Order: sequence, then C-alpha cells, then structure tokens
Amino acid sequence: MAGSFRYVTPVEPRDATGRTARVYAQLAEDFGLARMALFLTLSPSAEVLAATWALLRESLLAGQASRTGKEVVALGVSMANRCPFCVAAHTTLLHATGDHRLAEGIARGGTPADPGYAALLDWAKAPGGGAGPYPVAHAPEYAGTALAFHFINRMASALLTEDLLPGGLQRSRLVRSLSGRGLARTVRRRLPPGASLPLIEDLPAAAEPPWAAGTPVGAAYAALLAAAGAGGELLGDRARAAVADAVAGWDGEHPAVGAAWLDGPLTDLPPEDRAGARLALLTAFAPYRVTDADVAAWRGSAITGADVSAWDESVITDADMPAWDGSAATDADLVRLCAFGAISATAHLAARITTTAHAPLGDLS
Repeated sequence: MAGSFRYVTPVEPRDATGRTARVYAQLAEDFGLARMALFLTLSPSAEVLAATWALLRESLLAGQASRTGKEVVALGVSMANRCPFCVAAHTTLLHATGDHRLAEGIARGGTPADPGYAALLDWAKAPGGGAGPYPVAHAPEYAGTALAFHFINRMASALLTEDLLPGGLQRSRLVRSLSGRGLARTVRRRLPPGASLPLIEDLPAAAEPPWAAGTPVGAAYAALLAAAGAGGELLGDRARAAVADAVAGWDGEHPAVGAAWLDGPLTDLPPEDRAGARLALLTAFAPYRVTDADVAAWRGSAITGADVSAWDESVITDADMPAWDGSAATDADLVRLCAFGAISATAHLAARITTTAHAPLGDLS
C-alpha cells in the first residue's frame, strides 16, 4: 500500500490523534479494514477526511436500502469516472455481498440480469443522471452514494496510483473473489445510521440538500460541501470564479484529449493563480490526468507566486523548482485544493442526479 500514495505522506493509524484517530477507529470497525488508502491519503486534512468518511458511511454502509444495490451504484459511478482504483475496490465489495456473478459481470462490461440492478447501473453511469430507479424513501442512500463516489473517485484518481493491491493483484478475478469473501461478514452487517455524525458535529456545514434534509446523509453531505469547499481559499478570487464558471458550463462529459480545454478558464488569471486553478480544474473534470508536473508547478507557485503555466510538462524536473522548506504548501493544502475541485464538480452533478426518484424495476430492498 505504501506505493499507492502519489503526493502526500499519510497520517499512519499508530500516529493519529484527535478527529483523525476517531475516524480511523470507526472506519476499522464499520468497514472492516484498519488501513484504507483513500482515507489515508485524505488524512493530512482531518476535516476533509471526517466529512468524506461520514458521507460514505451514512449513504453506502448504513440505512435500509440494499447494500448490493448501492455497491452497484458505487461501481457504476467509478466506471463512468474512469477510476480503476475504485472500480477494483467496489467489484471486490460486490463479491463481499455474495453476488459473485453480478460483480464479475459488471467488471467485464456486462449488463446485470436483474432489471433493478441494470437500471441502477445505467443511472449511475449516465453523466446526466436524472430520476433514480429506486424508492423515494431510499433517495438519501442511493443519491448520497452516487455523490460520495463522484467526490471520492476524483480524490483517488488525483492522489493515488491505479493499484488497489500491490503489483496490480486486484486485476485477478480470483483475488477479487477471495478478498470479497474475507470482507463478507462486515459488509453484510446492518449498521445503525448516524454514528459518524459526532465526528463532524463541530465542523462548519452548508445547508442540507432537499433530497436528504433531516437525515444523517444530509448532514454528512452538508459537512463535506463546507469542508471541501473551503479549499477554494487557497486560490485568489479570480481563480475561484474561473473554476466556478467552468464548472457551471460543464456537461458532465470527459474533456477532450490534450489541454486546450484549460486555455479559456486559465488565460486571464494572474500568473500566480494559474497552477492552482489548473489543478482544481483537472481534479474536477479529469483527475486521472493530474501529473507530477501539475503538482510540482502548484507547489512552486504557492511558494514564489511565479508563473509556471508555460513550463514544458514533459521535461520539468525537481531541479526546475524553487527551493522549498515545506512551510508554505503543505500536504493538507494539496488535499484541500483537490477537494475544492472535486466538490465543485460533485455539487454541479448533484442538481442532475437528485431529481425525484421513482419505483424500482426490481426488488432492491
């Protein structure tokens, strides 16, 4: 797992204190894993870590809706977002629910035989979303799961490698199946809603969304909107506005190959803001295209205020970067800036995928 982390040094469980230690403890109890790369890579920012965990727990793990159905949604969103790390993780977790044929069928690009699961998969993979194929009463759990993974996929793709397991072992069907069986007892438990809320109760929160107001999912989503949105403070006013304008005009599709699509949003920005805005926009729209050069350029501009937008990414090296003593741009700042890009895209998609739900096509209880 040590090789999973691209740009941050995580807080190890043995060293964790305060909010981070409490998140790790609950994660180990409720998810069954003491170390999870996604949450470790978020750990430099305890607020983003806690809010992300809360939304994941309250939507995917807790509640009354089908865990298998919600894993189908998590897998479908991860496939749509081109996040191999999360695709492998949720194929494995579908195995853990006991539906091995469903897990491998989706992993191979097939359509589930059950019409309810097929409808959920189609909905999760569609950029426009629309009315979800689940009962209205389960909207917080299903919509919350979809939005949790629109955020999580972006953070994982930007900050982690593609490999869930060392050496790419997650590509083996046998390994996925055996790993899932090892998690089966934990995954098949019914967890009580709301247990994560004490972890975020003292954090700032946005307004709860109408589709989940008054539920633990709504409280967790509101906390994540605030915690991740606060990362915009790392950009100047014009850069934040440029990111917001670009996201507002986004159709939900993947941007064209190359970087020309970034030219418009970045052109009129002050030189010192271009690298940060670029990193936020990449995380929002194409996090799998974040490179070492993008992160190095942002770290450099965060220290010097230099214009690094014209550097040739194919030849940039550490020697090109200004001397840095670690005091200006921290790992927590990187997590927060990427979180700002990720939540900007997630909040934009929320308006598309939280419309009124309808009755399911199959038994998803």
